[in-house]
Amino acid sequence: MDDRLTRRSLFASASASGLAASGDIGLQLDMPFIVKSLPPALDDLAADLSDALPMIAPWRFLCFAEIMNFVPLRRHLGAPRADCLIMDVADRVSEHLPDARLAVVGRTTLEFGFGGDAMQDLQDAFDRLQHVFAEAIDLDGEPHRIELVLGGAAAPIATAEDVRLVEEAEQALAEARHDNRMTIRDLSLGTPAFDRVSLVRDLKQAVDRGEMFLQYQPKVHLRRQEISSAEALVRWQHPVRGLILPGDFIPAAEESNAIGPLTLWTLDQVIADQKMLAAAGHDLLLFINISGQLLCDSTFVARACQMVQSGGARIGFEITETSVIRDPETAIAHLQVFAETGITLAIDDYGAGLSSLAYLKQLPAKELKIDKLFVTQLTSSNRDPLIVRSTIDLAHALDMEVTAEGVETQAAMALLSVMGCDMVQGFLISRPISIDAFQQFLEEERHLIAAADPRASFFRPASFWKSA
Repeated sequence: MDDRLTRRSLFASASASGLAASGDIGLQLDMPFIVKSLPPALDDLAADLSDALPMIAPWRFLCFAEIMNFVPLRRHLGAPRADCLIMDVADRVSEHLPDARLAVVGRTTLEFGFGGDAMQDLQDAFDRLQHVFAEAIDLDGEPHRIELVLGGAAAPIATAEDVRLVEEAEQALAEARHDNRMTIRDLSLGTPAFDRVSLVRDLKQAVDRGEMFLQYQPKVHLRRQEISSAEALVRWQHPVRGLILPGDFIPAAEESNAIGPLTLWTLDQVIADQKMLAAAGHDLLLFINISGQLLCDSTFVARACQMVQSGGARIGFEITETSVIRDPETAIAHLQVFAETGITLAIDDYGAGLSSLAYLKQLPAKELKIDKLFVTQLTSSNRDPLIVRSTIDLAHALDMEVTAEGVETQAAMALLSVMGCDMVQGFLISRPISIDAFQQFLEEERHLIAAADPRASFFRPASFWKSA
């Protein structure tokens, strides 16, 4: 592997990072924290935050800050000093938000609440904190950067409910952790747990209203050290409810038979984007996800093939192996039609369902994607490396290339390379980004920088993220 991909080492294993990042918000640690001297506002870390919020403020904010690079810092600083890191975070949050009440709720997690006159106050507070923690701080005489992810919820004081505020703030933190960016949930817009009927109604009009958009997540070919393809991911920016994730609207689309039109719209957009990239010198294969429901739809299959043939673009379809089980004979026949049309097929989320060799050997697929379930703990689990290695060997025996999903650390990428994995995809390389940002990513060969230093993805210039 080229030095560009291995010039820096990453101390954290994927498993340890996952444990540090996904621990229960209310985790009670057996190891006591080493408490530093804090301002008076922090004397009672276990106090009820709601009692401390200024009741005269029109808005209530409840937030979580989580240390994302706790594991590598612990390995460098040692466990006793690392257990104080959250107190360092509390010091700085208190300094810049003097009216906030804070509580340490885990080894890596700080909870803080305060009031404000407008929703913008929370956004401004997050912006200040991001600026503060973007700079290295002195830890025992050495400069270190504490990488924080911020998630918060906001509600008008007249309608704020304690339990709801906490639950929404926890969900915001989970989304922020997943997307590696700060997340704010505005409860004044109504509950995100909207009913399925209204969701289906709005979904049928979303495409016509221009509310749907695409983001792309690249795949890096390890041996060639280049972006080999990318996966198109559809998103829905609802005018009232904000960003609705695929996990919410895709099931609704399948139940309401809206999945066909939505997929054809996605295909049309991806064909246009692929041709634009090719004209700019980046003739990449772009994949879209195909619902198992559509594999048995002859009308959809015919229309999709016609669009790809007339579009003249390099297109691939990702399908889950379990989607074939509904009607194996019809599904496999339609997959063969796709393959004969020139559409590259990839088996998505392999290992997450009931993987069957009987079906696997019949699928005309060129790529197999190992589910991130087995990749995130690759460097610490005893069984996952064996499963991944055997899956790679199996796929190669079936003349398929292998992509590992959910690659987040250099350690995992290096091990996958040794195992013979062909491609990797995950936040180590890039989060999903807009087509304009993706083109800039390609032109600047950002995958080499990101792979050499995982933090590089979060230190791109502001102009890049404005386009993302």
